[in-house]
Amino acid sequence: MKIHEIKQFDHIVIGSGLAGLTCAYHLAKSGKSVAVFTKREIDECNSRLAQGGVACVVDELDSFDEHVRDTLYAGAGMCDEKAVRAIVEGGPAAINEIIGLGAKFTTRGELGHKDDPASCDLGREGGHQKRRILHAGDITGAELVRVMVETVQKMANVKLFEHHIAIDLVVSRRLGLPGANRCFGAYVLDIKSGEIFTALAASTTMACGGAGKVYLYTSNPDVACGSGVAMAYRAGAKIANMEFIQFHPTILYHPTIRSFLISEALRGEGAVLKCREKRDVEPVEFMQKYHPMQSLAPRDVVARAIDSEMKRTGEECVYLDIRHHSEETLRARFPNIFAKCLEAGINMAKDLIPVVPAAHFVCGGIKTDINGATSIEGLYAVGECACTGLHGANRLASNSLLEAMVVPRNAAADIEANFEKLKDIRPDRHAAMNWTTGNATDSDEQILIAHNWDEIRRFMWDYVGIYRTSKRLERAKNRIKLIRKEIEKYYWDFIVTADLIELRNIATVAELIIDSSLKRKESRGSHYNADYPFLDPDLECVDTIIQRDVRSM
Repeated sequence: MKIHEIKQFDHIVIGSGLAGLTCAYHLAKSGKSVAVFTKREIDECNSRLAQGGVACVVDELDSFDEHVRDTLYAGAGMCDEKAVRAIVEGGPAAINEIIGLGAKFTTRGELGHKDDPASCDLGREGGHQKRRILHAGDITGAELVRVMVETVQKMANVKLFEHHIAIDLVVSRRLGLPGANRCFGAYVLDIKSGEIFTALAASTTMACGGAGKVYLYTSNPDVACGSGVAMAYRAGAKIANMEFIQFHPTILYHPTIRSFLISEALRGEGAVLKCREKRDVEPVEFMQKYHPMQSLAPRDVVARAIDSEMKRTGEECVYLDIRHHSEETLRARFPNIFAKCLEAGINMAKDLIPVVPAAHFVCGGIKTDINGATSIEGLYAVGECACTGLHGANRLASNSLLEAMVVPRNAAADIEANFEKLKDIRPDRHAAMNWTTGNATDSDEQILIAHNWDEIRRFMWDYVGIYRTSKRLERAKNRIKLIRKEIEKYYWDFIVTADLIELRNIATVAELIIDSSLKRKESRGSHYNADYPFLDPDLECVDTIIQRDVRSM
C-alpha cells in the first residue's frame, strides 16, 4: 500500500486527551494551522476517565514546598526536582485558565459546607499531606476534557482528524538525510477509508497517552496502547524509565463491570482497606502493617500490600470500607462511583466495595525537558507518553492532570519561540512519500492479532507486573522477541490496519518495559524485583535510558 498524498500544517498534535487538546489550543492561539489526529472520537481518551482531580496549591494553609516534598517522597528518589517545582508552581495559572474557559470545579457549598461555600472543595488522596485536590465531583477528567474539546472545536485554524491513527514518524534518519535527527511529521492511516497519507509540519507533538492495554488488567480504555512511546522509540528518541508502571490499588472487582476505577479520593475521605482472613468472617484492616500512612500510603506501597494480602489469604480481592459516611454524603461527593457501584449491587454506604489492583499509569516515557522537547529536533511529547521527571518511580495521585495542563503550555511557548527555525526545514516531497507497506491480504489476520495481543497481555501481567523476578523477566523477554519478529514480518507483508498498528505498538512497549526492568537491579517505587529487594543509593536519580540505534533505521 503506497502513500497517496501529503497534507501540510504548521503544527501536528497526535492524541486528543487533556494534554493534546491543551497543546493544540495554545499552538492555535498564534493563528497558525494545527492538525489533531486521534484514532477514535475526539473525547475517547484516558484523561476523560480521571476521577480524583487536579493536585494544585490553592489553599493558604498549603505551599508549593509541601506539594514538591510530597511529590519527591512518592517518586522514591527518581524525580527531577527542578521539573517538579516548575510544574507545581505552574499549576495555579493553568487552573485559572481552564476555569476561564468554562471548567466547573465542585465548591464547598455544593457539598453542604456553610463556611466559605463559594470556594473550591479540596480533596485529599494517597501520599498527600494536605487537602489540595480540586475536583468536579468524581468525573474531573471528563469535565476538563469537555471544556477543551468545546474550546478547540471553535477554533477555525484547528483541524480535527477523528478515526485517524498515526503509524510512524517521518524523521530525517528514516529518509537518509544527513545531520541531527529531525522530525517532519507522521504517516497516518485514515481508518475508515484505509488510505495512508503523509502529514508534514514544523512541529510534531506526541500526546498519545498511556499503555495500560499492555497488561491483562487495567483501568485504561482500549485506546491506551503506548503508541506515542513506540513511535518515538522507532524514530530514535530517548525513552526513559519504562520499568516504572504504576498499578492503581483499587479497581472494582466485578465479573461484568471491567476496568472501573474506584478513586483514591475515597481513601482521602476516610475509606480504609480491609482483607478477609477467612471466608464468611468480617474483613479487617491491614495497611497498618505496611506503612505509617496506612490506607493513604503511596500507590506502589498500597498495590504491593494488596497483592501480598491476596496471595497470603488466597482471596480474590480486598475491600474498601467507607460506611462511616451517610448515603447522602457519598452520593453528593462521589455520584459517578456511587451509581456504578449500585449497578454492581453495592451500596457504598452499607456495603464493602471489592477491589483489586490493575495497571494504571506509565511513570516513564519519551524523555523530555520541562517544555516537552525530546531528543529529536521538532518532536515534542506531553502528557502520559512523556517523561518530564515529575513522577519519578511512582506518580503522586492527581499530579497527572496537573502535568497535562502545565507542560503543554510550556511546549506551545517553546515551539512558537523556535517556529521560524523549525518551519524552514522540510523534507523533499519525494523522500517524504517514499514509504510503503505490503499489498497482500490474509484471512487469518484477526486471529493472529487477537492471539498475540492476548498472549502479550497475559505474560506481562504474570511476569512483569506488581511482583517481578529476574527469571520471570527473562521469560517475558524470550517470548516478546519471538512475537515481535512475527508481528514485524506480518506488518510488512500484509495490508496495514488499525488493529495491526496497535498490536505492533503494544509489542514494542512491552519489550521496552521488560528491557528497562532487567536493567534496574534494585527495587524502587513501582518497580519491585524480588531478586533485588533493596534500594541501591547509587541508582537514585539515574534514569534507565533506551534508545534505538539510528544505524538500524
